Amino acid sequence: MKAIQVFLPLVMAMILMAVPQASSALSGLRVELTHVDSNGNFSKFELLQRAALRSSRRMARLTAGAMKAAASANEVQAPVHAGNGEFLMDLAIGTPNLAFPAIIDTGSDLIWTQCKPCVECFNQPTPVFDPSSSSTYRKLPCSSNLCQTLPTFACGASSCEYLYSYGDSSSTQGVLASETFTFGTDNSTSVSDIAFGCGDTNQGSGFSQGSGLVGLGQGPLSLISQLDLGKFSYCLTSLDDSKKSPLLFGSLADLTTSATASAIQSTPLIPSSTFAVQEDGSGGLIIDSGTSITYLEVAAYRRLKKAFLSQMQLPVADGSEIGLDLCFLAPSASSSVEVPKLVFHFDGADLHLPAENYMIMDSSDGSLCLTIMPSSGLSILGNFQQQNLQILYDLRSKMLSFVPTQCDQL
Repeated sequence: MKAIQVFLPLVMAMILMAVPQASSALSGLRVELTHVDSNGNFSKFELLQRAALRSSRRMARLTAGAMKAAASANEVQAPVHAGNGEFLMDLAIGTPNLAFPAIIDTGSDLIWTQCKPCVECFNQPTPVFDPSSSSTYRKLPCSSNLCQTLPTFACGASSCEYLYSYGDSSSTQGVLASETFTFGTDNSTSVSDIAFGCGDTNQGSGFSQGSGLVGLGQGPLSLISQLDLGKFSYCLTSLDDSKKSPLLFGSLADLTTSATASAIQSTPLIPSSTFAVQEDGSGGLIIDSGTSITYLEVAAYRRLKKAFLSQMQLPVADGSEIGLDLCFLAPSASSSVEVPKLVFHFDGADLHLPAENYMIMDSSDGSLCLTIMPSSGLSILGNFQQQNLQILYDLRSKMLSFVPTQCDQL
């Protein structure tokens, strides 16, 4: 079959791109990411169905902030961030430290957890953090530089009070503080004076998979910026793999540990404003670990769909129950199906996707579905398409690199 080419003549505006703002004595760091559905005993198709639903909601969140920015200037609104994600990161907070499984969100910046005494808190899997029990907890004053970077804040008697909102109307509200955070698979790495939100009023059903959230966005409050390690990489295991996915910072992030230099492809990073979401909510391409499904602007998607329809030569099936647009009816469970080759072209780099990264078969009814959907304006390369790729963001050199990798062996 012919290869289906998707040309993306841009040099990548990443949601994960960040400008270092703080210093750190660390040289490298490894943490493990757990998929939010990993303990749910779901089939691969059920995992995809759940991920497709979350992806459609996240797409709405990612455009909500820009859409609201286009509203009347006379309206008073809190800035809106993407919210939630597909992976959990294990860390600990305080001295003595308390386990803190956090949702990783590449579409926002703030690190936060629920704090006692709670005015309004959701149920979480670990005890709520008590600031009075930690010897390293410190409220940040309103005059602090990081307080001034918050999108919405107020000045209390001796502290910076924040409100941080997400696109599904969920939010966290409390005091901006600093604490010692402990990272690593063996809790061996501690970093002091990490700014975070100590939330006593938190609303949102999507947060209950963790005990708060770690923002990996562009701003100075994000974990990437506060650690100031210059580069990071992640490698996402398959959707139904029981092994965790590594997230690597600094010196540990290099791709040469898992591949030869000749196999690595790179494309330049550019300022995020170049392909930023426009005031009307349109525009932009992002590589997002928090969205499972890939979304292409509708004009590009129509051409992709037409190519698949012409080359698959199979009856079309209804994918609405799954939440996908294009499915086919495979001839039988025992038959092998050849699918078109899909290639994404970037500036100086070609991403050749294996079939399992964009087609999935439901063994129960024999349907074969494309895990790509149309969107209006904003395009996203989702994490389903990033499986078994190690992706490196070199923020100082302004380069993105990737290489095929067995992530469960990294």
